[in-house]
Amino acid sequence: MADASYDVIVIGAGPGGYVCAIRAAQLGLRTACVEDRATLGGTCLNVGCIPSKALLQASEKFEEALHGLAGFGVKVGEVKLDLPTMMGHKDKVVESNVKGIEFLFKKHKIDWLKGRGSIKAPGTVSVGGQDYATKSIVIATGSTHIDLPNVPVDEKVIVSSTGALALGEVPKSMVVIGGGYIGLELGSVWQRLGAKVTVVEFLDRLVPGMDAELARFFQRTLTKQGMAFKLGSKVTKAVPGKEGVTLTVEPAKGGEAVELKTDVVLVAVGRKPMTEGLGLKEAGVALDERGRVKVDGGFRTSVAGIYAIGDVIAGPMLAHKAEEEGVAVAEILAGQHGHVNYETVPGIVYTWPEVATVGRTEEQLKEAGIDYKVGKFPFTANGRARAMQATDGFVKILADAKTDRILGAHILGPEAGTLIHEVVVAMEFGGSAEDLARSFHGHPTLNEAVKEAALAVAGRPIHI
Repeated sequence: MADASYDVIVIGAGPGGYVCAIRAAQLGLRTACVEDRATLGGTCLNVGCIPSKALLQASEKFEEALHGLAGFGVKVGEVKLDLPTMMGHKDKVVESNVKGIEFLFKKHKIDWLKGRGSIKAPGTVSVGGQDYATKSIVIATGSTHIDLPNVPVDEKVIVSSTGALALGEVPKSMVVIGGGYIGLELGSVWQRLGAKVTVVEFLDRLVPGMDAELARFFQRTLTKQGMAFKLGSKVTKAVPGKEGVTLTVEPAKGGEAVELKTDVVLVAVGRKPMTEGLGLKEAGVALDERGRVKVDGGFRTSVAGIYAIGDVIAGPMLAHKAEEEGVAVAEILAGQHGHVNYETVPGIVYTWPEVATVGRTEEQLKEAGIDYKVGKFPFTANGRARAMQATDGFVKILADAKTDRILGAHILGPEAGTLIHEVVVAMEFGGSAEDLARSFHGHPTLNEAVKEAALAVAGRPIHI
């Protein structure tokens, strides 16, 4: 017999799961959330988005104190790194966030079922040997890092993103395997603190899927900062030793191997959905060829009453994507019409300068045969960016050549992750480049670069 009965049980308390649980409770559904971690918030809040941004912010401050303040007329004495305090800052940020989620669970009367959950049958979730009955089940178990053959992660000298957030000292050198968001962000942290960072990427470019022009500019910017790159290369072996790690690196298309010696290796080649041990096969829940849960447009799996959201289903593995899916499925369960517009999911790389993108790239538009116009504006021509001494980068807006509707935007520059959101809102309402161009933008602000790029779509920017 079940120990309790719910309207919905969410398995996983990451951004998708806890947001789904809160929204379901707001809508009057009796809700429980299963989580076996000692704290709520999932990978993102505990060992992902939040701690990495805390270290990125702290390392930016350190870098600015070392090299950036003199140009503003601010003279400082000897700048020293206090790594334990920096790590303490990270831990405090994480603690406050996860405690905040626990408070929200209590506020909304959501039961936290502590332990590892599995689906015993449709309508029954088992947690720690106890069964709980529910009308609906939402799978929100997230993802974990992908390992490489012959590169054994020990979280000491060969680390995943989790280990890279907890190094006890700054390595003299670090090799990052993978040129995506996570590797470049964490590589930037340790480079600012003093490590010599080399990125090894299988493809001949960074951040696959990003607008190619933006990716090229991004690589040049990181190179100026001191980061080295071995593109079109693969790591086939890693051997830890007394003096670090020896890597065997080969050309991706075949050729002679070379050895790289480094103090620490960060493996950041992507993530995979966490679906093992959930009883999905036994319950009849269908998976795709990549191990993701198959769902329809309403997040329904192949089994009635079982839903899935976030990193365990297709789409970008982003916390905010999971959150919106969590809200949508909760509203569907409450009889409303939850919906997610995947055309407006932004992607952000929190390096400095930041990189942000939304919608389609030029490459995607060309492949689809869509006639489009491009508007670009450099931060070198933006008054606020000049005042900040942060002029690297540009804003690019892509609009339909016939209707002027915004199809995509790509930004590399200061606060790009914030700037992209006015384009997200414009796209959500089917806005045009002219709509952005005609909107007030305070002066002097970085946002004026977005306005100017929108003006440039029509060939009439003011300040270039």
